[in-house]
Amino acid sequence: MPSLSSGLLGDLDPTSDRAVFRQIADQLREAIDRGRFKEGEKLPSEAELVEHYGVSRMTVRNSFSVLQGEGLVHAEHGKGVFVRPRPPVRRLASDRFARRHREQGKSAFIVEADAAGSHPQVDSLEVKEEKASQDVSTRLGSVRRVLARRRRYLLDGRPVEFATSYLPLDIARGTPIAEPNPGPGGIYARLEELGHRLDHFEEEIRARMPSPDEVRTLRLALGVPVIHLIRTAFDQEGRAVEVCDTVMAADAYVLSYQLPAT
Repeated sequence: MPSLSSGLLGDLDPTSDRAVFRQIADQLREAIDRGRFKEGEKLPSEAELVEHYGVSRMTVRNSFSVLQGEGLVHAEHGKGVFVRPRPPVRRLASDRFARRHREQGKSAFIVEADAAGSHPQVDSLEVKEEKASQDVSTRLGSVRRVLARRRRYLLDGRPVEFATSYLPLDIARGTPIAEPNPGPGGIYARLEELGHRLDHFEEEIRARMPSPDEVRTLRLALGVPVIHLIRTAFDQEGRAVEVCDTVMAADAYVLSYQLPAT
């Protein structure tokens, strides 16, 4: 890490009405944005910033808290404060469910992990029949009970999303879809083998702050929001054959779309 005396950070403005800890946070943020501190790199220590700015340790800690609340940095006990990595996965909405991937035995998550050069894993798997919520029932055409498949996805050992798929029982019961491992290509490949050739998907996306359970499940750092995505899959007969409710760590993904000009 370059020394602070090399112009890496500036000086405080004593005439500013902006709080000192916010001025320090502003300078650290700018240094991160300009690449002076790289992804995964350790920021100057409390002692270094205290000496550089002539402020108290509490002032420096407040500055770090601001950056943590913005999701720019994370603290590791006994080690220091580090710049958070940028999103490693680019989710290509126009390609991730392409039939050629299923025919190659790859699920969408594996395709994205391969593109990112990461090792994919799935854990916390639960498959069971249950009563459909009102929202899921409406999306699936007023079904009363569904097969629910809950799983957590990890990249290189880090949890990045948690998803639950809901499928009508008349489609899924007694099929490989009801097994913990549905086989190559995932449940969409199995749906097509059962005669439900997929036609299109509808997705609703919003960003929000996570619940306490989501923070624990995805091991989210302070200030990191989630992307909440609900997708409905339709077959060529126009029937909704799956609803997938997904919560994603917002710092792990870039959502990429191609939109027609006409």
